[in-house]
Amino acid sequence: MQTRQLGKTDLEVSLICLGTMTWGEQNTEQEAFEQLDYATSQGINFIDAAEMYPVPPRAETQGLTETYLGNWLARRGRRDDLIIASKVAGPGNGLTYLRNGPRLTRDHIRQACEDSLKRLQTDYIDLYQVHWPDRNTNFFGTLGYEHNADEQATPIEDTLSALNELVQQGKIRHIGLSNETPWGTAQYLALAERHGWPRPVSIQNPYNLLNRSFEVGLAEFAHREQTGLLAYSPLAFGMLSGKYLGEKWPEKGRMTLYERFSRYKGHQGVEATRAYVELARQHGLSPSQMALAYVNSRSFVTSNIIGATSMEQLRENLGSADLTLSPAVLEAIEAIHQEFTYPCP
Repeated sequence: MQTRQLGKTDLEVSLICLGTMTWGEQNTEQEAFEQLDYATSQGINFIDAAEMYPVPPRAETQGLTETYLGNWLARRGRRDDLIIASKVAGPGNGLTYLRNGPRLTRDHIRQACEDSLKRLQTDYIDLYQVHWPDRNTNFFGTLGYEHNADEQATPIEDTLSALNELVQQGKIRHIGLSNETPWGTAQYLALAERHGWPRPVSIQNPYNLLNRSFEVGLAEFAHREQTGLLAYSPLAFGMLSGKYLGEKWPEKGRMTLYERFSRYKGHQGVEATRAYVELARQHGLSPSQMALAYVNSRSFVTSNIIGATSMEQLRENLGSADLTLSPAVLEAIEAIHQEFTYPCP
């Protein structure tokens, strides 16, 4: 398994990162253990979780994902071999049951981190990420920024100061951003420079053949500031596998089970998916592996976060690490992208 440097740190993370947001909802603890055993046997050393997981978020299941991972880490007994990432939730998204509504203030971040450490059964988190901003901006598929001068936002300086305290205490090693914009990234970097605080080492945003918006304003940051992309939803909630084409709704498919996963269901998304799936089949490729291999090939990507609900999916997704797309396939992908430019936000 290829590894890449995480920001300016001394950590080398596997090109494929194991995502965990289905554990506790679509996957049992036993299935999570099976995924972890197999993934690590294949060279994966990077595991990504979050305090709000599993998704869809519910009060009854909140924290189960980290708990499963923590139980596995305790059983495995080789914590230092792995790079564990987690996230602190921002406001909104119906999480009123989480600290009476999470914010990115000092007290909330401290409590969130302490709770994650307990569930993970570890003394430190390698990469602690701000899951989404504590301000009005565009993320989770929102377009058309509209400014709200009266918003009740936590200043980024307060958030970064709190994260700095956790780094100083040894509870987290490095910090990262998620669902962040170019403006927000610039603010974090400027404040880190001004105060001598830890700088973000990564940005975890959506990136796939249907949503290449990261390329517009953040890819340059990834290169120039060494804040590489941790790409999530590389298969667009499974859409790019082709399994939903023709109005098919697999019984256990995420978009079948949960209405909230609708970002890639629009007409343009479906037609673009059809074109990519046909391209893959013309070249004798698995549509899923082609889509993942494209993400793997991008120079601004540090790691590609894959998720799976079955071992069959996991094996296929991991196989993308060994696939190099031909110039002909890459050229055809760009031609499709020109026809369906950013079909899904």
